[in-house]
Amino acid sequence: MRRASIVYVIVFVAIAAWAPYLSAYYQSLGISLGEIGLLLAMTSAVSLLSAPTWGVVHDRYPKSRVLALLGDSITTDHISPAGTISGVSPAAAYLREHGVEARDFNTYGARRGNHDVMVRGTFANIRLHNALADGKEGGWTAHLPDGAVMTIYDASALYQQEGVPLIVIAGREYGSGSSRDWAAKGPLLQGVRAVIAESYERIHRSNLVGMGILPLQFRAGESAVSLGLDGTELYTIRGVAGASPGSAVHVSARRAGQADIEFDTVCRLDSDTDVEYLRNGGILPLVLRQLMKG
Repeated sequence: MRRASIVYVIVFVAIAAWAPYLSAYYQSLGISLGEIGLLLAMTSAVSLLSAPTWGVVHDRYPKSRVLALLGDSITTDHISPAGTISGVSPAAAYLREHGVEARDFNTYGARRGNHDVMVRGTFANIRLHNALADGKEGGWTAHLPDGAVMTIYDASALYQQEGVPLIVIAGREYGSGSSRDWAAKGPLLQGVRAVIAESYERIHRSNLVGMGILPLQFRAGESAVSLGLDGTELYTIRGVAGASPGSAVHVSARRAGQADIEFDTVCRLDSDTDVEYLRNGGILPLVLRQLMKG
């Protein structure tokens, strides 16, 4: 009995600390954080964590949209919320709505404990070049299929309302630079389920897997440019549940009025541990299951 009590305390602490980072993931499964907390409080966590609908990665990500189509050497500074909070940013709008005056906005670093601020600052770097942004520099993209240009955060929120999974496509050395946890947490909160890049920085690839985001790599000699991808396509990623280190994961890209673009990618789950993380939806669901099994 004492062991079970300790486990529940650990579970509650873990959820309190990490649940905000995984809210997008839970919502994509139709499970609210309130429901999860209530079930735990009713001591039915064992049933919840062993249920096939919780923390399960589906075998395919259908009808996915590209949130950002990026080039080479996208660093964690491009991805992570960093620097002073701009007065015209989604984060500033959120703070104003909650009674914070502009002089008190401060920096993202000072507000890193507030996930509502941090998710709005993800992909908001003023030097970001997104091919979907109609030539605008900074944290902009196009919501598809209507093509309306808006901030990356606003587009991600709209896609989540529509139930659309998101992917990021990039060139070489994606996630280079200093290791930043929010470079993986932020995209997860924005609804990103997979990244397809020409290559990855080692630690960032690992962080993506830890958040339950699938890293895929174009085959040697292939890229978004060589395949003729412009980011407006509707993507389906197949074979996710069976992905293993170095295995082929098939991707279909459908563009209105044109033939589908079919291509294989290399799965960058580089170890059996990575596979377990992804199959459980990330580190937290895996650790919770292990705790409940005792």
